[in-house]
Amino acid sequence: MAAALKASEDCAAVAEDADEKKPTDWWGEIKGIFWLVLAVLAFHSFVAKPFYIPSESMMPGLIKGDRLVVTKYPYGWSYVSPSFHVLPFIEGRLFGRMPERGDVVIAVPRGARADYIKRVIGLPGDTLEVRGGIVYLNGTALRREEREPAMIPIDENVPCTDFPALAITGEDGLRYCRMPVHREYTPEGRFYDTIDLGPSPSDFYGPVTIPEGHVFLMGDNRDQSADSRASLMGGGLGGPVPVESIGGRAEFITFSLDGTSEWYNPISWFTAMRSGRAGTGLHPGEDSSE
Repeated sequence: MAAALKASEDCAAVAEDADEKKPTDWWGEIKGIFWLVLAVLAFHSFVAKPFYIPSESMMPGLIKGDRLVVTKYPYGWSYVSPSFHVLPFIEGRLFGRMPERGDVVIAVPRGARADYIKRVIGLPGDTLEVRGGIVYLNGTALRREEREPAMIPIDENVPCTDFPALAITGEDGLRYCRMPVHREYTPEGRFYDTIDLGPSPSDFYGPVTIPEGHVFLMGDNRDQSADSRASLMGGGLGGPVPVESIGGRAEFITFSLDGTSEWYNPISWFTAMRSGRAGTGLHPGEDSSE
């Protein structure tokens, strides 16, 4: 019995020595990391990717600091689908499908690498014009309804400094940016809310006929959006956008930050969270009366 125990202990010692002497398979580790990175990039390029709202151009639905999910497959894939926009313009889409009016999409201006997030307003063949801030499609004004103002909490990401007259104190004692809202309806009965801050140069545009294979994009914050109405030199999209430049469709908000988080302070990652925004869908509403 003692001999058997001694033999068992010797075997265990040999096994431990073997484990201690086994070198690290660095090449295997590198390959594992490589395939993991490749899988993440493939998912971001062809399925979905996170997106950060860097400006106020899509208020009231999207505000600076929102994080959301953009799906890549609804309109097929093109040269802007890869996560890193390094490819030159390539005509055509794989399994391409035209966006619908009212969709919120990301687009890359010709010759640029940054994603813009805007709403599809015009489709191929439409004649589009903006007069006094009202959008006309094929000679007919899009229906608009005045809504209750959007009460957007003032914070580091939404300071409301461009229009200080809109900054108010609510009944709860908190500060808000009170934004005038109009609900806009597409000819198909889809609707979404826009902000109209009064007369501005962008209130007049066109008319322009949208070419085949192009869409016209506008921000919901109509007076503070560099979109299809603005030139490429002016930081806009330079008119109707080729569908090849559409990178995906915005789906829903995952979380939102008020601008007070600091990368070196993990606690601030949580205290900077805005409540009530996670899970908000970004598809337009549907008017059942249409």
